[in-house]
Amino acid sequence: MFDLKQLQCFIAVGEELHFGHAARRMFMTQPPLSRQIRLLEHELQIQLFVRTSRSVTLTPAGAVFLREARRLVALAGNAAAAAQRVARGEAGLLHLGFTAGSSYSFLPKILARINTSLKEVDIVLHEMVTRQQVEALHAHVIDAGLMRMPREKDNVESICVARESMMLAVPRGHRLATGSMPSIKDLQGEPFITYDPRDGQYFYELVDGLFSNAAVPTHYVQRVSQIHSILALVSANQGIALVPESARALRFDGTFIRKMKMRSVFAELFLAWRTDSENPALPHFCKLAIKNFAIPPAKTT
Repeated sequence: MFDLKQLQCFIAVGEELHFGHAARRMFMTQPPLSRQIRLLEHELQIQLFVRTSRSVTLTPAGAVFLREARRLVALAGNAAAAAQRVARGEAGLLHLGFTAGSSYSFLPKILARINTSLKEVDIVLHEMVTRQQVEALHAHVIDAGLMRMPREKDNVESICVARESMMLAVPRGHRLATGSMPSIKDLQGEPFITYDPRDGQYFYELVDGLFSNAAVPTHYVQRVSQIHSILALVSANQGIALVPESARALRFDGTFIRKMKMRSVFAELFLAWRTDSENPALPHFCKLAIKNFAIPPAKTT
């Protein structure tokens, strides 16, 4: 089978129609160039040029092959360039985990930034709760994850990329839906919908800590893992709940979300990744996230 060098030599002669000029263009002497053309003709079993002492012309078969040879050389060049971009991390594939809650507000923002700044990096999304993301990260199933506070482990680095206040979700018509801003103590005795202690561990501990610190007894009626499921139960008048501010984007009919009078309590979202990942696109992705979204630790009051 002919090789790329033979095609390049053939293209040079086909465009110059002069072996001496083509040899100089290829930075070689004429005898090796002529040998490459003979080898190519032998491989193809056709004559590519008509040679006389005064001229060189393409045969009809040679003219057709010139078009195809140019295309093949261009494809080879594009393939090499594409591979080099992947090796440099400027192109490629990145698997990103995300919690359902992060998709309400933050995920669209970072995807829009990637589409602008890392146009040749394709993102494969995996919706998972934080626990699943941590497992997938260590199993190299995902390259990075948008999760709640990740557990500290070797070879994992994380940054906070979003922070939002916790707010009260109540059914419309509820006594706490209007009037002065409610406090934690106003929630005492109310049927409360909270988060699953396993799959919603971050929010479960956050909410439970609020009640414990305020010495307010709790009356949990349901424990579910997803914020949208909690809002659905609230809209069905099954109880009230505390949800992150981004839950407002879901716009559940029959549910009212309002601020509370309490110390600053924030739900934080983190981007976590393995420091020993071999995906060359990951450092570029992390650099973009750090530059555009990293935020300092919260100041509580």
